[in-house]
Amino acid sequence: MKKLILAVLVVACAMTISMRTSAQDAPKEHSMTGCLRAGDAPGSYMLSDLEKGPKSVGIVSSTANLKPHVGHKIEITGTAVPAADAEAMKDVPKAPHYMKVTAIKMISPTCP
Repeated sequence: MKKLILAVLVVACAMTISMRTSAQDAPKEHSMTGCLRAGDAPGSYMLSDLEKGPKSVGIVSSTANLKPHVGHKIEITGTAVPAADAEAMKDVPKAPHYMKVTAIKMISPTCP
């Protein structure tokens, strides 16, 4: 009986450690501000003229409607996508950083 209890405790501890590692490895949301530009392919977008960080951001996907904001200064919020994954996708503009966008906020109707 003691061995069974010990085995259950070991398994429970291992699962807890595994869950913590998975949560820490999950991409963290972050925001970036710049000018929204249309990409070369229909329905593709990128952020340029960023206030800080990389020179541009390729937008891999978005749950927000980006089309009406082309030419606007916006803040995008989302998670980073590894370059190898983004570059393997079709119609994603080349950029030094890629994001999956979950929200946008319009800062200005014009870009510098």
